[in-house]
Amino acid sequence: MTSMTLRQHASGGPAKGLLWLLLFLVALLSLLPSLRLLFSALVDGRHGSDSSLWRVMNNPSTWLALWHSLYTSGLGTLLSLLLGSLFAFCLALTNIRLKQVWVFLFMLPMMIPPQVTALSWLQLFGPGSILLNSIGLAPGFGSSNPLYSAEGIALLLGIQHAPLVFLALRTQLQCLPKEHIEAARLHGASLWRVFFDIVLPLCRTALWAGAAIAFVSALGNFGIPAMLGIPISYFVLPVYIYQTLSSFGPAMLNDVAALSVLMGMLAIGIVTLQGHMQRRYALPLIGMAGRALGFTLGKWRLVVELLLGAVLCTILLAPLLALITTSLVPTLGVSLNSETLTFAAWHGIFDAQSATLRALSNSLFLSISAALVLMLLSLPLAWLLVRYPNRPLRWLYLIIDIPYTLPGVVLAIACILLFARPLPLIDISLSGTLSIIFFAYLARFLTVCLKPVHSSMLQLDPAMEEAASLAGANFSQRLRHIVLPLLAPAAFAGALLVFLTAVNELTVSALLWSAGKETLGVVIFNLDESGDKVLASALSVLVVILVALVMLLLSALGRYLPKGVIPWQS
Repeated sequence: MTSMTLRQHASGGPAKGLLWLLLFLVALLSLLPSLRLLFSALVDGRHGSDSSLWRVMNNPSTWLALWHSLYTSGLGTLLSLLLGSLFAFCLALTNIRLKQVWVFLFMLPMMIPPQVTALSWLQLFGPGSILLNSIGLAPGFGSSNPLYSAEGIALLLGIQHAPLVFLALRTQLQCLPKEHIEAARLHGASLWRVFFDIVLPLCRTALWAGAAIAFVSALGNFGIPAMLGIPISYFVLPVYIYQTLSSFGPAMLNDVAALSVLMGMLAIGIVTLQGHMQRRYALPLIGMAGRALGFTLGKWRLVVELLLGAVLCTILLAPLLALITTSLVPTLGVSLNSETLTFAAWHGIFDAQSATLRALSNSLFLSISAALVLMLLSLPLAWLLVRYPNRPLRWLYLIIDIPYTLPGVVLAIACILLFARPLPLIDISLSGTLSIIFFAYLARFLTVCLKPVHSSMLQLDPAMEEAASLAGANFSQRLRHIVLPLLAPAAFAGALLVFLTAVNELTVSALLWSAGKETLGVVIFNLDESGDKVLASALSVLVVILVALVMLLLSALGRYLPKGVIPWQS
């Protein structure tokens, strides 16, 4: 049995129609929006040789927004490196207790939507803070909220994306050569000497990777800069694109496309630079994945645990408590006590006539539908990618990452341009419908669902399929009775990850929604802008509960999955 591929083509291989259908669907989802965006940015028939990209590049507002993006994303990345490295080194290298609990809690802020993160911190500080008013620590009336600033935006961006640095660094730390480190300790090297002379140099590429991912994620973040920047007219690139889109004029769409291309080029350039640095300075590690070093902290273990607990209370518990207290009062500025306690905002969420209930149903419908469709698409696609490792399919696998690498606002503009006119042949317009948001979700989250399935498929021994083929089973029977049952847990995990990400999404849907087609993220953002912060807080608490429940479900599923499928598990 030297070539399973030849036998599959000779006896019961996949139909060419399936291959071409999958290739067409992936190209439609991953490549077509980007090509349409690039075309609109470079071609502008109204101005002859002056493209929209040239016009936008000569606008001082573009460079100001770009500087704001680089400044806030840069500061946020430094904070992400600090927090992510602290937790990664402590949880991967020391003998502190309850490591899985620490990891789960530290990952939670990344899964919480950025607009909820922004709202929770806004409710924590400032003269209108219900929590601070209730304990008598609120600042004086009329004082400004310190979060309405570039540094406030950077602070929340750093907290939001610190888990990305943690994930990149923890994977590297688990593969460190344990024997070399133990040898250094036996020769009298102190813990700090081992850390600075061995551990830190070996983790250089992981730090590069984590910093690049955090920076690109901060660059494309819309919820935090919008909620903290719009009130003070501090516009980063995603918010500037959002503001430009709301203007009118014949050149508006082309200008927005040009801004999106500029932002996409910046994001892809950073990812490419990170890949180059990682390849150039990569150091092969000979350790075994999953083997924790477990440096004994002795009397310092309790100190480290208290430090981590204090950080988690600051970045997670305190803002969440501020949200909860705000959701239980009739209006801002009222202290929470037995007389002011009310569940009116919670009743308002489930009012049949409210936009919140409609948004909840829209988000659940879109996220569940996207998860199911992508799960069904990922199963045969992962099989083809593993069993037919040719160059076109390898290129296809790379193309799938493009919509997820691009900032969400860029993908949203691409979808607007792609569906600006009714679809040919059937003459149906997707603009202003849930269908355009659904298409954007499929394009953006295909790689999220495919990665776990692809990782699981790589571990399947082809001998079972070979034996079934020799026994006379055709391609369909092998797929249904062997491959699909074995990939089902990974596919379900991928679908849950898509649901977890899509149900709270704002960056894409903020530009694609219309009246009656709101999603949860959009409604929270709109409620905060309109001043109804109590209802926005109640809805945000509901979102956090939903996120935590799905994460717990994924954690319970983790024992049936290959390592690395659930991000917060070893």
